[in-house]
Amino acid sequence: MDREVRKIKQGLALKFSELVYNGFWHSPECEFLRHCIGRSQEGVVGTVRLSIFKGQVYILGRESPRSLYNEELVSMNVQGDYEPADATGFININSLR
Repeated sequence: MDREVRKIKQGLALKFSELVYNGFWHSPECEFLRHCIGRSQEGVVGTVRLSIFKGQVYILGRESPRSLYNEELVSMNVQGDYEPADATGFININSLR
C-alpha cells in the first residue's frame, strides 16, 4: 500500500468509525466502506500480541511473513547499498504525480 492509498484509507477509517458510532452499521455507505477497507487489507497477514488491562491496549509484538521492514536495510552505514544521488530519479518521477 503506497502513501496515497494509505492516506485515503485513513480518511475512510475515520468516516467508518463515525458511522458505526452513530448506529449506521447496516447503511449502504457503511457497507461500502467495509468493502473498501476489507479490500485494502487482503494482503495483510501475521500475528499481533496484545495486553489488555483496565481499558488500555498495549502492543507487545507483531510479526508477519510479508513484513516490509528489514532491519538490515534500515541502516545507511551499510556500504554500497544506498547512494543519496539514487534518490534523484525517484524525486523527479514522484513529482510528476
